[in-house]
Amino acid sequence: MSEESGREGRCSAVPRNSLSQYGCLMSYDAYSDTGFNTRAIHSGQEPDALTGAVAVPIYQTSTYKQDGVGGLRSGYEYSRSANPTRTALEESLAALEGGARGLAFASGLAAEDTVLRTLCKPGDHVLLPDDAYGGTFRLIARVLTRWGLEYTPVAMHSAAAVAEAIRPNTTVIWVETPTNPLLNIADIAALAELADQSRAKLVVDNTFASPYLQQPISLGADVVLHSTTKYLGGHSDVVGGAVVTAEAGIGDEIAFHQNAMGAISGPFDAWLVLRGIKTLGVRMDRHCQNAAAIVDFLTSHPAVGSVLYPGLPEHPNHEVAARQMSQFGGMVSFRLRGGEDAALKVCELARIFTLGESLGGVESLIEHPGRMTHMSVAGSPLEVPADLVRLSVGIENIEDLLADLTAALA
Repeated sequence: MSEESGREGRCSAVPRNSLSQYGCLMSYDAYSDTGFNTRAIHSGQEPDALTGAVAVPIYQTSTYKQDGVGGLRSGYEYSRSANPTRTALEESLAALEGGARGLAFASGLAAEDTVLRTLCKPGDHVLLPDDAYGGTFRLIARVLTRWGLEYTPVAMHSAAAVAEAIRPNTTVIWVETPTNPLLNIADIAALAELADQSRAKLVVDNTFASPYLQQPISLGADVVLHSTTKYLGGHSDVVGGAVVTAEAGIGDEIAFHQNAMGAISGPFDAWLVLRGIKTLGVRMDRHCQNAAAIVDFLTSHPAVGSVLYPGLPEHPNHEVAARQMSQFGGMVSFRLRGGEDAALKVCELARIFTLGESLGGVESLIEHPGRMTHMSVAGSPLEVPADLVRLSVGIENIEDLLADLTAALA
C-alpha cells in the first residue's frame, strides 16, 4: 500500500522475487531441498540480475519510478510496503524456518506488537510464560492492556498448567523456548495440540534457539518470531525483528498490519541481518560448544549454587529440549551462593565477558537480569532471582572465557 493510496485487499501468489501491489511474496524456494547452511547463504539471495553481484544490493530508496499510473516495475512502489533488500531477507527467513511467509521488522518488539494486534482484538486473552522476556511483559501488561487485551502468566513448560489457564476468549498462546533468562523449555508439539483444540494461535519466540537449533513450525507453531538483533544478525551491530508464518493467509494479515503501522526494517538493517544469516550455522556450532564447556566449569565451582542450562541431564525439561532442539544453545544462566551482592560482583569483575544487555553476538556478554534486562518485571509474578547471572557465550577462545570467569568468581 502506498503512502497516498487507500486500497484494501489480500495478497495472492506472484512470481519469485516480484511482488503484488501489497508487497506479498510467494513461498517458493529453489533451495528448499538443500541443507541449512546452503539455504542460509543462497535462499532469497540470487546474484543480481543486472551486475552479477553475489551480495544483495542495498536499495537505499524510499520510492520507485512507475511506468504510467499504476504501472509498477516488479511490484515496488514505496519502501514502507516493500523494498528489494527487505524482500531478500524475508525470503531467507521463510526458508530457514520452513514457513510460508517471512516479514522483517524494525525490532523484535515491533514484530511482537504487530503480531498481537493482528491476531487479537480488545477483550481477547493471551497466555504468556511466567518467566517471559521483560520487554514482552511490559508490552502486554503496560501497553496492550490499555487497548483491552487480557493476559495470564503461566508455566509454559507444563502443558497441564497451560490447558487449565485457557479461557474461551484465549486467542494466542505465547511461548518462549528456551525462556529468557531462566532457560525453561516448553514442549512446542504439545502446546500446538492445545492451541488447535482451543482455536488459539501458537506463537513461538525462537530467538534463543535460532532456526539452526529449532524449527517450531515443523512442530505445529502458527507463527515464529525473532529478535534479529540477536543470533540472526550475530554481530551486535543491528536492531531488527522477524516473523515467519506457517500459513500464507496469516502472513498476509500480519503484512497488512505491518504496512499500516509502519514497523518495517530499513534496507541497510535488512542487509546486515542477511550478512549475519550467512554464517549463522557455523557461529551457532561454536556458541554451543563454548557454552557446554562453561556449563561444565560452573557446575563444579564452589561459588555457584545452580546452573540453568537445558543441556544438563538434571534440567527438568532436558528430555523435551533434546527432542526438539539439535543442540542446547549459547545462553547460560547461573545463581550465586553469595546472593545478589555476589552476582553483581561477578558482573563487575568480568573483562572478556562484556557487561551489557542483548545477546547472540560473536562477543561474550554478562548481565544481571534483575537490574538490567528484566527490571520491568520487578515486583510482578515474573520477577527473576536477585542472585541470577546470565551469560551470552560468544565464539572467543574457550580458554580465555574460562580464565575470565575463574578470575571473576574468585
